[in-house]
Amino acid sequence: MINQEIDLTTKDGLMNTFITYPEENGPHPILIFLMDAWGKREELHDMARRFGTAGYYVILPNLYYRRTREFFRDESNTEEMFQHMNSLTNALVCEDIQILFDYLKTDKNARLGKCGCIGYCMSGPFAFSAAAKFPELITAAASIHGIRLFTDDKDSPHLTAKDIKGEIYFGCAETDEYAPKEMIDSLDKYLSNIGINYRIEWYPGAIHGFVFPSRIERFNKESAERHWERMLAMLARCL
Repeated sequence: MINQEIDLTTKDGLMNTFITYPEENGPHPILIFLMDAWGKREELHDMARRFGTAGYYVILPNLYYRRTREFFRDESNTEEMFQHMNSLTNALVCEDIQILFDYLKTDKNARLGKCGCIGYCMSGPFAFSAAAKFPELITAAASIHGIRLFTDDKDSPHLTAKDIKGEIYFGCAETDEYAPKEMIDSLDKYLSNIGINYRIEWYPGAIHGFVFPSRIERFNKESAERHWERMLAMLARCL
């Protein structure tokens, strides 16, 4: 595997970004990997590498770059994490994704065309919004235990969902204090009336954060592996 860290210039600063892809048989289809609220870290790099070993060019930006180059969640900085998280909007992250696409056009190892985008936790709505913002490029999108998918805010991602042309998947924990069943049911009702290709899947027994092994009290191995199966199948199908 090829692994590298690069800085991408945006109007707001330098966006430090991790990239991984196979050494051979390129160029490779692109997967944009959007971090959870705990920040860009080695655990996510390892997840990106797992996608990479399946044949994808994976690009993982630090979405907190406007505020900090590195953030590592621990017991002492919960308030700081929420400040970083709440500084982001769907529109801002779509601006960052445009910067990623601009860079990807220049890298011969990346096969620009049909791309994937996956968001975890806080980035679920970002992947949802990006699928609508870049419908010709993002043909496979996923939100895994994503939050704020259907809200009363004027930039709620469901409001542009009709523009999605590809496939979108929502993997939802059975118990999730940040994405309650009522929100997901409202999302399902809305999406069922606009004619897009979507799937909502519940993960029985799982709670918010179930995909991350480092969260020992939340990690659910069976559900995590199901998520890998679903993601790799969707990417193979759509890219």
